[in-house]
Amino acid sequence: MAVITQNLSPIVAAPSFPILTNQNEHKTITESSSLAVLLKNCKTITELEQLHCHMTKQGLNRDHSAMRKFMSACTEMGTFDSLNYALKAFEQFKEDGDTSGSSFMYNCLIRGCSSLGLCDEAILIYNHMVDMGIAPDKYTFPFFLRACSKIAAFSEGLQVHAAILKMGFEVVYTQNSLIFFYMECGEVVCGRKVFDEMRERNVVTWTSLICGYARMGFAKEAVDLFFEMVKEGIRPNSYTMVCVISACAKLQDLELGERVCGYIGESGGVKANAQMLSALVDMYMKCGATDAAKELFDECVDKNLVLCNTIMSNYVQTGLAKEAMAILDEFPAQRLRPDRVTVLSAISACAQLGSILWGKCCHGYVLRNGLECWDSVSNALIDMYMKCCKQEMACKMFDHMTNKTVVSWNSLIAGLIRNGDIDSAWKIFNKMPESDSVSWNTMISGLVQESMFKEATELFRVMPSKAIKADRVTMVSIASACGYLGALDLAKWIYAYIEKNEIHCDIRLGTALVDMFARCGDPSSAMHIFNKMEKRDVSAWTVAIGAMAINGNGNQAIDLFNQMLKQGVKPDGVVFVRLLAACSHGGLIEEGRYLFRSMTGIHGISPQIIHYGCMVDLLGRAGLFEEALDIIKSMPMEPNDVIWSSLLAACRMHQNVDMAAYAAQRIRELAPERTGVHVLLSNIYASAGKWTDVANVRLELKEKGARKVPGSSSIEINGKIHEFTSGDESHPEMSQIALMLEEMNCKVRDAGHVPDLADVLLYVDEQEREYLLSRHSEKLALAFGLISTGRGTPIRVVKNLRICSDCHSFAKLVSKIYNREIIMRDNNRFHLFRGGTCSCNDYW
Repeated sequence: MAVITQNLSPIVAAPSFPILTNQNEHKTITESSSLAVLLKNCKTITELEQLHCHMTKQGLNRDHSAMRKFMSACTEMGTFDSLNYALKAFEQFKEDGDTSGSSFMYNCLIRGCSSLGLCDEAILIYNHMVDMGIAPDKYTFPFFLRACSKIAAFSEGLQVHAAILKMGFEVVYTQNSLIFFYMECGEVVCGRKVFDEMRERNVVTWTSLICGYARMGFAKEAVDLFFEMVKEGIRPNSYTMVCVISACAKLQDLELGERVCGYIGESGGVKANAQMLSALVDMYMKCGATDAAKELFDECVDKNLVLCNTIMSNYVQTGLAKEAMAILDEFPAQRLRPDRVTVLSAISACAQLGSILWGKCCHGYVLRNGLECWDSVSNALIDMYMKCCKQEMACKMFDHMTNKTVVSWNSLIAGLIRNGDIDSAWKIFNKMPESDSVSWNTMISGLVQESMFKEATELFRVMPSKAIKADRVTMVSIASACGYLGALDLAKWIYAYIEKNEIHCDIRLGTALVDMFARCGDPSSAMHIFNKMEKRDVSAWTVAIGAMAINGNGNQAIDLFNQMLKQGVKPDGVVFVRLLAACSHGGLIEEGRYLFRSMTGIHGISPQIIHYGCMVDLLGRAGLFEEALDIIKSMPMEPNDVIWSSLLAACRMHQNVDMAAYAAQRIRELAPERTGVHVLLSNIYASAGKWTDVANVRLELKEKGARKVPGSSSIEINGKIHEFTSGDESHPEMSQIALMLEEMNCKVRDAGHVPDLADVLLYVDEQEREYLLSRHSEKLALAFGLISTGRGTPIRVVKNLRICSDCHSFAKLVSKIYNREIIMRDNNRFHLFRGGTCSCNDYW
């Protein structure tokens, strides 16, 4: 039999064993009680060794009874040295006594190995026992099953279950161990079957099943079992209560938790202890009853480390970092020494507060107490330094780590992305020796946050080749990227990928998919997914309403809102932003007015500046400038540059030059750094033919060193996204595009199209302005779409700016002449061009 050689505990020097101090005295251990007392007095392995020598001299090393007591004492000491010595003594006993030993001795060794986590050794000892012909007894199986539970040795445990049935040891003691074993191995059905077949059950039986259900995530079933147990007259013990209270915490059901708490105390029959108090504090915190948890904590006179760590970690998880640090301040008064768990909570609290001073204090404590050897602590410090904007310190911390885990690399990448250093994050990501789904999700999410949508989708496509499986988090980011790109083919592929790989579509992913299809100009698919969602929160409804709004379906957006109210979903301010935008795009003046008034009158939501902005946009688009000004004057807050920008945009539509100049002046006063106002104002002046004013505005823009954002449009062909910039002729197929543009211009001219030269801001001759107009990015994308797709295929274009009036009328005619459906998304809404008309009814 293999001998355990591990030695984790230093041998502590101890006085010689009393019986050996007098060499002239030859005492003999004649009575069993005398040996039991001597063994009980042994406190160190040295004393046990000395006693064993004395037993050997007296021949007791071959005595069954004496050796049973000795081996029991060795295993009860619970050290690797004592267990190792027990194994040696047992081997010697078998050799000297020419015996195979007894079941009791084997049970001691199996129990000792299991207690020290040497589960494989425990299994080997059991197998050796059976091979030697020693029959297991009813005590053997619980010890063995405990070892199997710790390492999930399901096959071995299953064989022992068969042995129990064969040998007739179906008693409560062994059956309880079987339930515990099956639950620890995740075999809930098997554990429940053993439970259901038991003729007799005690509190341990119920507790094993209850705790197993709770650990496996079946919290509701665990609580139901608890009440069933009580109903059958079984009184719970403290361990039962801890498990059930923890289950209530997972359910975040305070009412249920308080019902369970009724069994604590004199009336319930279960006396509260420290472990139970920690579980109660945790339950109250997770149920949102922070005050009740703090009251329980304060009432405790003798606070221990577990209790303090429990409330600290919960404070951090709920964002109450200051309160967590206040608990830490109590440690000296309670004579408590912070451990690794305490330090992790403290560092996280410092990160939330952005307190580099407290963070450095925590770092100092870590170094003084040797806690930096824990990967989790070093990772938390990296995260803290990143959140405190001390990137150099975080990188230094990372570089000094001897054991860089995947979590360490992920923490560094996440911090770099959070601080906007996407290039460094990308370099670190590419250097990772190994990565996991979190690494890829973090990087993809970072690219999406930085508006690097093409790069995000390209990285996603690489995942399968690296054996990284995408999950819900991945797909939420990719759906967002795809939505911004407006790539419908990619959107359809993403949805098919989710269904093929059976990725669970929860509320968050479902909402992201609805938004994705809406942004790709496919409202029917968006609503198909929305209608399939089992649960919908206010965010899901908001996205669906937004899908109708961006596609110009104002009345359908209002219908959805009414359905939401009927289903008892409480609206928030974001919903009304989408609704008012829908009314603005659809020209629904009265509906918009009603919804705006209903915010305070019916739903108790105070309009914010963004809602006033929507109303100004709604009224301004309708040409109701006086009413729009009245709205601005009635605002309870000071109007910002966005409000005046909404009015300025409406002035362009209605060519109200005087009001435009007034709005532009307000914007200059509030946000002189904004260049967009100059661009929009110059457009208005150009439309009115006031070229001197255009020149003055553009001169002011030039003096500021600012440039107009160039228009760009993208189109997806065969899964690849092609981008075009106004005036740019660098596309590899530009010669073919130019020929198609010439053909298109001739045909629309013959159909009566007159170029709207006011959309060209440069003061150049008419011929030059016509040429510049013909090279707008959306026209380049349209031409490429016509030469790259088959007849009748819809053309989808995404533009970064608002579509100009000339391109709008041009696209209407192209849709009629070439019998093509054109879906164009600008930065404000969708335009569906079909048969010479647009879904916006020329109102955008």
